[in-house]
Amino acid sequence: MRVPFRRAARTVRAPDVALAARNVKFDWTSAPLHWMPSEPIASHVVNSLNLLLPEGERMFCATYRDALPYVRDATVREAMLGFIGQESMHAETHAKVLDQVFAAHHIDTAPYTRQMEYVFRNSLGAREDGPRQAQTRLVERLAFIASLEHFFAWLGDWILNADLEKHGAEPRVLDLFRWHGAEEVEHRSVAHDVAIYFGAGYLRRAAMMLIVIPILLSLLVRGTKFLVNQDPELPNMGYPTLIRKILGAMWRGALPGIPALLISAGSTFDPRYDPANVGSTEQAIAYLAKSPAARAAAQ
Repeated sequence: MRVPFRRAARTVRAPDVALAARNVKFDWTSAPLHWMPSEPIASHVVNSLNLLLPEGERMFCATYRDALPYVRDATVREAMLGFIGQESMHAETHAKVLDQVFAAHHIDTAPYTRQMEYVFRNSLGAREDGPRQAQTRLVERLAFIASLEHFFAWLGDWILNADLEKHGAEPRVLDLFRWHGAEEVEHRSVAHDVAIYFGAGYLRRAAMMLIVIPILLSLLVRGTKFLVNQDPELPNMGYPTLIRKILGAMWRGALPGIPALLISAGSTFDPRYDPANVGSTEQAIAYLAKSPAARAAAQ
């Protein structure tokens, strides 16, 4: 197939390490909903990622599979295949949390996950367009993924370094998000470089970031409210009360803070922005080597 996209002037770099999916094995028997016992609202903010990630990461994989036929650079192709493998494993693993943990606590996630299916499969999926429109939409989807991947890498770096043990974090749940976060740090440059390879320039990427920030925050808050209002141990609460409690959890260090989030988001508008500056590959690889779930799968 002829490549219809202009090659980027910038050379696409090889990842620091060869990317590959890692098998993990979690035993979710008796896993708690309030996996930080002293911070039930913060627990649900992080739990809400389980509602978003399976469909979101399936969309990532579908988009990259749509893009692969146009790739003629072996470095880009190898990185994309590694990215697909890791994101597929993330989607599968978080889906098991929905099926095993939330279901065990009698939380019906279907109303919310159906909305996520619509968002990621229809609103952000491929469409039956003409060739030119399809190419433009593909670039927009790749730029959207690059924006989200910045935040996932930033969150991954945060959870690798946050002292959540002081809040009584349940080791299995903490390992789930640290394993995932470490792989996000490991492949943090891929989506940015792929978007550039397909011709997503600075203005397109900056505009997409302005779209992604409110979408991601609103989905996380809505997901948190959905879980809190289904949790039999917590009272129903409206958005003002919920947001006050989320801000309190941020103040106590159970969640990343707003100033750090804004600084991280703002860094992407620097024309010299480089996702390699988010987190440490060495730290991510070191955690992945000792992750209990990864070691359990290797036995």
